[in-house]
Amino acid sequence: MNKTLIWDLPTRLFHWLLVASIFAQYATAEWLDDAVQWHFYIGYFTLFLIVFRVLWGVVGTEHAKFSNFVKGPKAVVTYISTLFDKHSTSSVGHNPLGGWFVVVMLILVGVQGISGLFMTDDIFLDGPYRSMADESTIELMSSLHHLAFDALLYVIGLHILAIVFYAVYKKQKLVPAMVHGKKETSSPSIGHSRIRLAIIVAIVAAALVYVAIEVYPPSSDVGEYYYY
Repeated sequence: MNKTLIWDLPTRLFHWLLVASIFAQYATAEWLDDAVQWHFYIGYFTLFLIVFRVLWGVVGTEHAKFSNFVKGPKAVVTYISTLFDKHSTSSVGHNPLGGWFVVVMLILVGVQGISGLFMTDDIFLDGPYRSMADESTIELMSSLHHLAFDALLYVIGLHILAIVFYAVYKKQKLVPAMVHGKKETSSPSIGHSRIRLAIIVAIVAAALVYVAIEVYPPSSDVGEYYYY
């Protein structure tokens, strides 16, 4: 088997930028003082990443598409039955179980990002949709914002454990492939990363987030800042 390009550059960039964004969000919320403004900037960027990945999951390269790795219950159960088989064949892209982890993670980060648009610190920092919501909605969004992140921590923990399990027990190293994009497989290469298409998708994603944050919400009063 030869090393074959499986993960395109846009997918790899998304993965590592999302890792950095989640870490930065946690740091600006929990460790750093007076970093709320940076917290919402990073939050907006994270929303852009999620929108990009959803679009890329539809029009991207073969192994980045949801249709390639989101499988039904039968495929997931069959895969789980071989999970502890050291000699089971390595999946080319995301395995059926890992594919659903991707979906869950995207949903959790998306929920956290959207709910953050309604947040307020009850002093002078409001999200762009704060003025459009009543108190019950704000309370709900605040709960979702924190619950989604707590759940995300568990998912990240399981993801790290899975990486260690595959590396140690099954001798399948997943991290290097997400760096250089190549795996040892007899499956055909994706050919190239379709960078031009990725740029177009990124522009569309950025435009959607800009409209959602800057155009659609009502104008803020003088002296009011957005909070994420």
